[in-house]
Amino acid sequence: MCGIVGYIGASLAAPILVEGLTKLEYRGYDSAGIAIAGKDGIEVKKAKGKLAVLERQLQSGMPTGTVGIGHTRWATHGKPSNENSHPHIDNSGDFAVVHNGIIENFQKLRDQLEEEGTVFTSQTDTEVLAHLVAKYYDGDLEAAVRRLIVDIEGSFAMAFLCKHEPDKIVAVRKDSPLVVGLGDGEFYLASDIPAILKHTRRTYILDDGEMAVLTRRGVTVKCCGTGTCIEKEVFQVEWDAVAAEKGGYDHFMLKEIFEQPKALRDTLSGRIVENGHVTLNMEELKLDPAELRAANKVCIVACGTAYHAGFVGKYIIENLARIPVEVDVASEFRYRNPLVDAHTLMVVVSQSGETADTLAALREAKGKGAKVFAVTNVVGSSIAREADAVLYTWAGPEIAVASTKAYTTQLLAMNLLALALAEARGTLSAEEISEIAGAMREIPKQVEDVLNAAGEVRMVAEKIKKWNDAFFIGRSIDYAVAMEGSLKLKEISYIHAEAYAAGELKHGTLALITENIPVIALATQEQVLEKTISNIQEVKARGAMIIAVAQEGNKEIVKFADVLLTVPRTHPALTPILAVVPLQLLSYYTSVVRGCDVDKPRNLAKSVTVE
Repeated sequence: MCGIVGYIGASLAAPILVEGLTKLEYRGYDSAGIAIAGKDGIEVKKAKGKLAVLERQLQSGMPTGTVGIGHTRWATHGKPSNENSHPHIDNSGDFAVVHNGIIENFQKLRDQLEEEGTVFTSQTDTEVLAHLVAKYYDGDLEAAVRRLIVDIEGSFAMAFLCKHEPDKIVAVRKDSPLVVGLGDGEFYLASDIPAILKHTRRTYILDDGEMAVLTRRGVTVKCCGTGTCIEKEVFQVEWDAVAAEKGGYDHFMLKEIFEQPKALRDTLSGRIVENGHVTLNMEELKLDPAELRAANKVCIVACGTAYHAGFVGKYIIENLARIPVEVDVASEFRYRNPLVDAHTLMVVVSQSGETADTLAALREAKGKGAKVFAVTNVVGSSIAREADAVLYTWAGPEIAVASTKAYTTQLLAMNLLALALAEARGTLSAEEISEIAGAMREIPKQVEDVLNAAGEVRMVAEKIKKWNDAFFIGRSIDYAVAMEGSLKLKEISYIHAEAYAAGELKHGTLALITENIPVIALATQEQVLEKTISNIQEVKARGAMIIAVAQEGNKEIVKFADVLLTVPRTHPALTPILAVVPLQLLSYYTSVVRGCDVDKPRNLAKSVTVE
C-alpha cells in the first residue's frame, strides 16, 4: 500500500505534492519522491526514509513546474532505498511513473526489456512501467498507457508524466484506489481523499478499468480498453479531515478490517498461477525443494496475534504436509534449550519484522544450524534481512494497535507455505493442490461477503457489552481461531476473555459458567462438528448465551445457538480466514459501545521492540 498524489494548475506543484504526501504517509513511509514536469523536462527528487528526509532535500532547491506527481512508499519489490523510491523514470528521462499495487509478471517483462537493451536501476516491479510507456510512446501518452496495460498483470493505480506532453497527467486504476479532485482551474490526483481535502471536496472516484486524463482545461475519464469517454458523477466529500484519513470510517481498526479483501488479494498476487498450482516460486523464497524434503520438523515462533497465526499454521502444515510442527511463544523459545538443528525448518512470524523476542529466537535457531523462513509485512526489516527466506504479506501499514489484516494475511501465508511443503514432499497430489489453490482465489470475495453482514455482529455487541467475562471455544483448528478472537476482545474492549479447546470445559472450566455469560463457539470444522455441538450443549445446559460461528448451511448448530453468525463454505484449511472476521467485528463493536479507545488500547504498543 502506497500513497499517490498529482497536481496540475497554475501554482507550484512541488509544495502541493509534498503537503498531500503528508496526509498519506500513514499508507507508507519508507521512502518518498516527486516528479515535476517543467520547461527543461522532468525533474525527480526522491529519498529513502520518511517524508521529512525528502522535505530537507527540497530545502536546497524546489522544482518550479506546475505539473507533477508524487509518491510515498510501502516497500514490496526491493528494499527501501533511494534507487527503489518512486517516481521511476525511463532511460531517456522523458517519462515518469508512480504506482501503487503489484505487477505480477514484472520479471518476465523486465527480462524482455533487458534483452532489448533497457537498463534497470532499481529492484522494483514499478520500473517496468516507465520503460514500457517509453517503448510504446508514439506521440500520444494516453495510447501508450493503454497499450502497456495490455502487457501487465496484477493490481495497480498509477500516474504518468511525459516530457513531450508536459501539460498532462494520465492515471489508471485496477484494484487499487484512485481519486481525482476537481478545483477551480486546477486538478488533483490521489490514492486517498485526505491528500486533496484541503483544496477541494468535489471528486471523481475512479472505478476499475478507468483512465483519468488531467490537463489544465479539465479532467476526462475514459475506458482504459476502448478510450471512450465516461460520464462520472461528482462525489462531494462531507467528511472532516480526520475522518477522511480513515477513509470515512470511525476508526483505523474498522478501516483495516474492511481492507482485508484487498490485502488478501495482494498477498496472493503472483503466487498462484492460472492453472491453480501454487507458484510460491522458490526463486522468490530462496528455499530449495530438497531442503523442504529434508526437514524432519517445523518450528513456528511468534508473539501475540502472530503466535495465533502460527498456531493455525500448525494444524494446516501437519494436515497437508504431514510433518511435525511445534509452536512456541518467542519470549520462551530460547529458555527451553530447544531441540533445533540443520533438519529443522524454523518459521518466524512478525508483522513489523522487528519484534525483539522473535528476532532473538531467529538468531538462536540460526546459531543451531536451522533454516529460517520468515513471514513478515515489512520489506527490509531486521527479520526479513536475517532470515534465509522471506514470504511477504502485502497487508500494507496497520495503524490500529489491534492487528486484523496482518493476521489474516499471515493465515494465507501459512496456507501457501503448507502447500509448498506438501508439493515438495509429495504429500498432496497436483489435483489436491489445485483444489486448495482454487479455493484460495475465492477467499478475498468470501471475506467481502462476511463484511457485508457486519450489521448482524453489531447487534451482538449490544448483548455482551455489560459482561466483564467471556469464553471462546472450538475444537481442532477452530480452537486456534478462538485464541485470536479472545485476544481481540480483551485487548480493545477490556472484557476478560479466555479461549479453551472445547473438550477441556468439563475438566474444570464449567465451574465458571453462569447464567447468560457469553460463550462464543466456533463450529466450522465438519470432522469434529458433532463433538463441538456436544460441548456447546454442556455450556448451554449451565445457562450460557451461545454465540456460534459456523459455515453456511449448518442446520445442526441452529438448534443450540442463541445467535448464529455464518461464513461461506470453503476448504477446511481456509476457514480460519473467514471465521476470524466476525470475531474482529465483534471485538470492534463491543469496544465502541463500551466507550473504549479502539485504535489505542491502554498499556499496549503496535510494535514491541524490547524483550
